[in-house]
Amino acid sequence: MSYTEQTQWQAIQAFLPPNYRIDASNAPLEEHWPWRGHTVHLDRYTNPTAPARVILFHGVGTNGRQMSTITGLPLFRQGLETVAIDMPGYGETKVATGANVRYDTWVELANDFIEYERARDPRPIFLYGLSAGGMLTYHAAAMNRHVAGIIGMTFLDQQVPRVREQTALSPLMGRLGIPMIHFLARTPLSGLKMPMWLASKMHTLVNDRAALKACLKDHTSAGNWASLRFLSSYLGYTPAMEPESFDVCPVLLTQPAADRWTPLALSQPFLQRLIRVEVATQMLDNAGHYPLEEPGLKQMNEAILAFVERTLAMQNVEWSA
Repeated sequence: MSYTEQTQWQAIQAFLPPNYRIDASNAPLEEHWPWRGHTVHLDRYTNPTAPARVILFHGVGTNGRQMSTITGLPLFRQGLETVAIDMPGYGETKVATGANVRYDTWVELANDFIEYERARDPRPIFLYGLSAGGMLTYHAAAMNRHVAGIIGMTFLDQQVPRVREQTALSPLMGRLGIPMIHFLARTPLSGLKMPMWLASKMHTLVNDRAALKACLKDHTSAGNWASLRFLSSYLGYTPAMEPESFDVCPVLLTQPAADRWTPLALSQPFLQRLIRVEVATQMLDNAGHYPLEEPGLKQMNEAILAFVERTLAMQNVEWSA
C-alpha cells in the first residue's frame, strides 16, 4: 500500500522530462484515509503557507502517483498544496472486502474527501482531473458545491452518443457493446471484469510506444480491469446538477493538442452547456492524452496556476507565491 513497494510508476515516469520525476528527495507524503471500509491512498505535498489546495483525480488509465508527477509536484513547486487520490480499484488504495465499486462510489468518495479537507483546513479547494477524472471534478463539484474552481483534461459527457462512440475502443463497441454492458450490469454477471484496453482507446493513452508499453504493464493504472458494474455506472451516471444550472465555480479545460483519444471536439458539447460560469480553454502544445511532452506540461501547470491566481483574486483571497 505504498509506492515505495511497487516500481511500475517509476518505469512510466522515466518517459517524463527529468524535472517531473519523483525520487527520495522530492517524494510526496503518503497517507491512508479510511472511508467506508476502503483504505484510500493519498499522495500529499503539504504547504501550510499556500493560499489554496488542489485535489488531483486520475482517470481510468492512470493513478494518483501519475498525477503527482505531471502536476502535483510542479504545482507544489509553484507555491500550492496538492493531494492526489487513488480511487478504489486503482493505485495503492485497498478496496473494502466485498465492496461493489461503482462510478458513483468515486463521486461520493470525492465529495466526502472535499468535506474532510474543508473540516481540517479552511483554505480554498480546487479540483484537477485527467481524462475521466475531468468529468469527475464536475460531478464532485456539482454534488459538493464548496469548491473554488475545477480544471479538467477533457470533460466527457457519456450521455452524448458521439462521445460514447469515439471514446470506446471502436464506434461499433460504442453503439453495440455499451448497451450490452448496461444489460449485463443488471444481472448476476455484473461483477465480471474486462480490461480497460478492451473497453476503451487505451492504446492512445500516450503517444510514445515504449511509454505505452510501460503504462499497460501497470495493473494499478492503464492495465487495470474494471467490472461491468463500474463501467455501466460510469457510462450512465446522472450528475447532481445539469450543466445549464451549474453555478458553483469557474471551469478550465487544459486540452492536449496531440490527444488521439479525446480531442477538443469531444469536450465542447459539455462545455457549451456551462452558461452560468466562466469557462476557459488552454491548449497544450505537442501533448498527448496523458501528457509526457513539453511544452505542453509546462503550459498546463502555468495555466492551472494562473487560473488559481485569477480565481482567488476574484474572491479577494490574498495570494503570495
